[in-house]
Amino acid sequence: MSLNSLIINTLKPLSVPVAFQTYTGTATTYITFFEFNQNGALHGDDSELKSRHSIQVDIWSKGDYTTLAKQVKEKLIEAGFTRTMETEFFEADTKIYHKVLRFNFVQ
Repeated sequence: MSLNSLIINTLKPLSVPVAFQTYTGTATTYITFFEFNQNGALHGDDSELKSRHSIQVDIWSKGDYTTLAKQVKEKLIEAGFTRTMETEFFEADTKIYHKVLRFNFVQ
């Protein structure tokens, strides 16, 4: 299973749209994600045996996303991701709240 499929399938039970990089639907709360870095996590015999994927998950909402952010963290951690940071913004031009969650995943 690809990493994108893993993320989408892991977050699917949350009942909000989940899209790779961009979302073009009409929901007022949705999730996008992308990989912002990839590097070797384990090497042996001059070969990369495992890769570390750094993923950013963005929650976009016109309202309170607190419960959804908690659920995203729980689901991804259960799937083997490690949370590395989070922050939040208010996008003044679009009036959308934006929660940023970053994770690592080794495979």
